[in-house]
Amino acid sequence: MRLSSVLAVFRPALPLILGLSLGCSLSLLMVSWTQGDADDLSCGDELGNGAGGLLFRGGDDSRDDEDVQPRIVPYHKDPNKQNKKVLRTRYIHSELGIRERLLVGVLTSRATLNTLAVAVNRTVAHRFHRTFFFTGLRSGKLPHGMTVIAHGDDRPVWLMYETVRHLHRHHGDEYDWFLLAQDDTYLRADRLARLAARLSAGRDLYLGRAEEFIGGEEKARYCHGGYGYLLSRSLLGRLQPHLDACRNDIVSVRPDEWLGRCIIDYLGLTCLEVFQEMRYHYFELGKNADPEREDSARFREALAVHPVSEPGLMYRLHKRFSQLELEWTYQQIEQLQMQINNLSHLTPEGRAGATWPIGVTAPFKPSTRFEVINWEYFTEDHVYSCPEGAPKCELRGADRADVTAVLEMAVERLNARYRPQLRFRKRRLLNGYRRFDPTRGMEYVLDLALEAHTQKGHSQVLGRRVNLLRPLGSVEIIPMPYVTEATRVQVILPVTAREQDFAGGFLDSYVSNMLDTRDNVLLTILLVYDPFDAQRVSQTDVFAGLKAAVGEVEKRYGDVKIPWISVKTEVPSQVKLMDIISKKHPVDTLFFLAGAWTEVNGDFLNRCRMNAISSWQVFFPVHFQEFSPAVVSRELPRSSASSAFDPLRDGRFDRRAFDEACFYNADYMAARTKMAADILDNEDLLESTDVYDVFVRYSGLHVFRGVEPALVQKYVRRTCNPRFSEDVYHRCVLSNLEGLASRAHLSMALFEQEQANST
Repeated sequence: MRLSSVLAVFRPALPLILGLSLGCSLSLLMVSWTQGDADDLSCGDELGNGAGGLLFRGGDDSRDDEDVQPRIVPYHKDPNKQNKKVLRTRYIHSELGIRERLLVGVLTSRATLNTLAVAVNRTVAHRFHRTFFFTGLRSGKLPHGMTVIAHGDDRPVWLMYETVRHLHRHHGDEYDWFLLAQDDTYLRADRLARLAARLSAGRDLYLGRAEEFIGGEEKARYCHGGYGYLLSRSLLGRLQPHLDACRNDIVSVRPDEWLGRCIIDYLGLTCLEVFQEMRYHYFELGKNADPEREDSARFREALAVHPVSEPGLMYRLHKRFSQLELEWTYQQIEQLQMQINNLSHLTPEGRAGATWPIGVTAPFKPSTRFEVINWEYFTEDHVYSCPEGAPKCELRGADRADVTAVLEMAVERLNARYRPQLRFRKRRLLNGYRRFDPTRGMEYVLDLALEAHTQKGHSQVLGRRVNLLRPLGSVEIIPMPYVTEATRVQVILPVTAREQDFAGGFLDSYVSNMLDTRDNVLLTILLVYDPFDAQRVSQTDVFAGLKAAVGEVEKRYGDVKIPWISVKTEVPSQVKLMDIISKKHPVDTLFFLAGAWTEVNGDFLNRCRMNAISSWQVFFPVHFQEFSPAVVSRELPRSSASSAFDPLRDGRFDRRAFDEACFYNADYMAARTKMAADILDNEDLLESTDVYDVFVRYSGLHVFRGVEPALVQKYVRRTCNPRFSEDVYHRCVLSNLEGLASRAHLSMALFEQEQANST
């Protein structure tokens, strides 16, 4: 795997870390690291303690008995009742009754759904486990990517009543805490999640900004809806039986006041701002306030900011709080690194055991020579470790962007470290080395020619070596819908007259790998006739041999039927063919669109079942394409050429091919419906578009591409139809050119040809 592809997979969560090996170490995290002996550059800066701190002071972590004490449920078997089969749940958290901590409900309206509510969704909604947007009436066009629930009535109190009922009825057993807020409120997701994690859901708690009722005669308070408020699961459960009575008895214009009155009258609870030394911090935003200039302690500690009058202000608040969180994170990193450095002398290795950078996993230590990670040499224009053994290739794409970013960051951090005494400017990169360490990230060693300027105006060209590290980010578990390997796969095989010779080999592999193993797979063959062959089908059928082979298979396996469908078209477009197939199968059918050169086996079909997820993801595997045996085996004697040809070595993964695909019929039908409007304006779209483009442009699903070693194709030179779109035709041509042979085999073939011509 090339380093550029590795960088694309492991996206770092931290910036580059830089160290100067001949003098002192530098850090992009703005922390002093020491590596090597001191040289002519001074690095005597000391670490500061920073102003970071904990989010909450102290706090009692005690929980109710309901949360921590085990309860034994006795089992009594009734001899009069028939035993039933126990149905086990799919996930362990369902079986153990583990709940998520926090669900967020945002109260919006038809007028602000596409403005403020969208701003809330884009800024902080993705940081919560789940976010719902509750409104009275839907707008004409719903925003994409938001879960909007309309109750059918715009009255504020009715909206609050229906929202509380919905949360308890549908999610009361799934979450411990429920946060309700308005769409003109900015919420600090991370801090609210930390607060909910420290609170006990077993208590009846109503937490937010306490506000006096109109008149102010009572000591009880309600939580102001503009700053949001937390409701515990137990409180929501006790409140549910009284909601109808509150709706009929309590008259109020403000929904938050109505809810507070209901909680006070029927549960006897008032709104709290502080619970067990944990405070619900909030900040009231002025009319002409500038978020970028706000720096007060109340602003920094706020969990919610209100009122936010426009979407632009919401984004500015998000930018400001993101900067504050980043500063706080840097301060925490500094403190942790300082503690590690101070404690390192107590370890068996002593201070030498504290590897650079402090706090990052130590470099990988190979146990044998086969595990040594090679360094890759590069300059600003070329890299000297190329695919297929080429000695040098041009830096471009992600590789060039990576090298450019590393050089810029190195000079930037050097200047930040030594100003105002010295100011550096890059002259050129003398040598560059990089390697990917799977335990810590991408490591760089740069030899730089630097032009150093002093405060008095003197300048000198210096050569320095710097070390950099791009750490790996934390692993994130992405929730995926449940899938199973028991799903039936419907294999679709389109065959043209030129491909029917290869279709016989496909049929043989299908029989041995699928029918003999009794796999849950069905096959449908599409016989694609051109208009000339279709007119002569009564005299001479070009597919007579393939039909006879299908008949032989059906005779051998009496319970197996392989249907075939005849199609007449000049341009065998994938979309045209799938339109025919889609109408003949149920919507929950899992399709595998195959090619006549494909070798299908059970391992690949299992990955097809796992990677194609209904209403979520489609799978386009990258098959392994064998090179041409005529070129690869030309230097071997004819007797040993066939035995010496190794398809797993003499081949490549064809990234240009998008013919094979795994997807559900319902997903294809949904994308095809959205495509219908564009077909009215351009009728040639059906012939110039393949299935991959349909899903990318019209589905909105995850389009997953991955190399598939179990999907192997024999070498074949495909016929590229110029009537396809330019992209599809270009991909086909490049696939033919790159799939002929490797660079080494082509070089040997050219060398032999030149030798033959010279003699």
